[in-house]
Amino acid sequence: MDLAVTLYHLEDLEIRVDVEARFEADALIIDGYDIGKRVEEYWGDTDYEYSLKIPPHSVHQLFHVLQIEEGNNKLLLHELQRRFNTNTCFSEIRKLLDDHHILCEGFSWI
Repeated sequence: MDLAVTLYHLEDLEIRVDVEARFEADALIIDGYDIGKRVEEYWGDTDYEYSLKIPPHSVHQLFHVLQIEEGNNKLLLHELQRRFNTNTCFSEIRKLLDDHHILCEGFSWI
C-alpha cells in the first residue's frame, strides 16, 4: 500500500491547486496540479502539472536533513506536510533539496 499526504489544497472559482507527497515503492514523489482561469491567464493553458521524484538513495539523505528516523516513511510524509503546507510548498521543497544537494528528477507540463 502506497503512503500519501496532501501538502496543499486550494479551490475557488478561478483556480484549483493540489500538491501531494507519496511513496511509490521506495521513491518519494511530490506532484502538483493547478487548473482554472488563473492558470490560463498565467500559462496560456487551463492546467499545469509538475512533479519531483526523489529516488531511494536520495530519500536516505532527506531523512537525515529532516532528522527523521531512517525508513519511517509515514513520519517523513507527515513532517513534509507540517513544514510545507502553503501555495509555495513545491518550490520550497525543491529549494530544500537543492540546498542540501539531494538529487531528484523533475518535470512540468503545461
